[in-house]
Amino acid sequence: MALLRLSNVITRNLSSRAAAHRAMAKAALFADSSASTRLKRYNHHIEKAQQLEARFSDTAKRSAGGVA
Repeated sequence: MALLRLSNVITRNLSSRAAAHRAMAKAALFADSSASTRLKRYNHHIEKAQQLEARFSDTAKRSAGGVA
């Protein structure tokens, strides 16, 4: 039972971090920087959000018993 609770905390944390990176990506588009810098920052944060979402998905599958 404790494992299930821990996995819920982990997945919520990953989901929150991914959402934060998506927000930072959007903010990067409107920053007072050159277009190339804004695009570089946007791409960095979107990539990070995608990595976190992949980890979130993997963790959710394992906690549901899909993958050992």
